[in-house]
Amino acid sequence: MYESERLQIKPLEKKHASELLDLNLRNRELFESISPVDRSDSDYTLEKYKKNIEAAQKDWQEDKRYEFGIFLKQDDVLIGTASLFFIERNTAEKCMIGYSMDEAHNGKGYMTEAVQLVLDFAFGDGKFHRVEAGVMPRNLGSVAVLEKCGFQREGLERDLLRIDGKFEDHYKYSILATDPRIN
Repeated sequence: MYESERLQIKPLEKKHASELLDLNLRNRELFESISPVDRSDSDYTLEKYKKNIEAAQKDWQEDKRYEFGIFLKQDDVLIGTASLFFIERNTAEKCMIGYSMDEAHNGKGYMTEAVQLVLDFAFGDGKFHRVEAGVMPRNLGSVAVLEKCGFQREGLERDLLRIDGKFEDHYKYSILATDPRIN
């Protein structure tokens, strides 16, 4: 578990499945408008979320993906998720970061704080050298989060992913373990 003054990030457990489902149902329209994963109504069940958490725990143990819940420290409420995925070891020592936040908590600096905590893990226990991110140019909030956290824009990847039925450009960002961190 990693903590800041207001937040803590920790691996999700099966006991969080109901909270995670509720978070995703409340924010379904927003999350589906920015996510490359196509979802149907059958993806929004408690059993499906329990299985997803089990898969994430297995991936964690196998160094394939690190999935975190983002919790308000004061009352242990789940307000978002963040993950490190597309892990490459050996010569690269890199991964991608992705994250989502309950829309009710946007604009309060929580995501910037949470990404910093994930980077603490990535460059500490995770032993990564490079963390990459992709973000649609229209997602100004996410662009701001990455830049506040010290990520550098490396370029534009045209029509990179299909989002909500159409291909979208993505800015490519990265931060290195050797880069100065903004705290």
